[in-house]
Amino acid sequence: MTAVPDTAAPFVGSAISRSDFSAICTLLYDVAGIKLNDGKEGLVVSRLGKRIREIGLDGFKSYVNRVRDDPHEMREMIDRLTTNKTSFFRESAHFDLLRKTVLPSWGDRPITIWSAGCSSGEEPYTLATVLCDHAQGGTPNGRILATDLSHRVLAKAKEGSYPIDGIRDIPGPTLNRHFERVQDASGERFVARSHLRQLIKFGKLNLMEEWPLRGPFDAIFCRNVMIYFDRDTQERLVQRFSKLLAPDGYLFIGHSETLHSLTHDLRYVAPAAYAKGPA
Repeated sequence: MTAVPDTAAPFVGSAISRSDFSAICTLLYDVAGIKLNDGKEGLVVSRLGKRIREIGLDGFKSYVNRVRDDPHEMREMIDRLTTNKTSFFRESAHFDLLRKTVLPSWGDRPITIWSAGCSSGEEPYTLATVLCDHAQGGTPNGRILATDLSHRVLAKAKEGSYPIDGIRDIPGPTLNRHFERVQDASGERFVARSHLRQLIKFGKLNLMEEWPLRGPFDAIFCRNVMIYFDRDTQERLVQRFSKLLAPDGYLFIGHSETLHSLTHDLRYVAPAAYAKGPA
């Protein structure tokens, strides 16, 4: 998930004008679809003030001009203004539905799942454990595409390495089967085993741009991402997801999100879970 948090402490010694704040909000919306509301000036100052000093600029006006002319700095700005909160088995009812109902309904056919907004990897690795356990010791007949806007969190996801406090939501037997306990300079960590890694392909993708994806996907997980988009952006995104779903595919969104006011062709199945095709 890529999301803007609610609060952040101001960066001491920096200030931002109304016009520069507005320019940054517009850039963030136009490129990433994220709507940054009034009152978030402190967040912008906190996240970007240090960056401005790092690259030797004299203030936000100069920084806005740099971002407009430099694609690399645009990516850096988006990384600085977004954070990624996630966990293993987050909103676990979705994984229960997948395990108990959805996977059995698909039979033995090959399946493809897209984790859109995969953050630091907890969601796709959770999906991989579900696929492996469903195979009951055999080779899972599926693959997972995991994408995110942030190159920073994608690098962490590819490592598949998590500290002790990051794996507390993984049931003990699942942890033992699918993760290896290691010790390094930072302390004890748990690393995803190779049989999980081989199921997942990570890639950078901006949901607001064209998608080099063919589909169809049997399931798309885009959870706790759309809450930061306006209604029109949400509707366009859901319609694009639907076009890439298999005839009996599923879309999973966050429990704080809803498709209630959006125009789409999906049917409600369970809280924050929708299916394509007739019941």
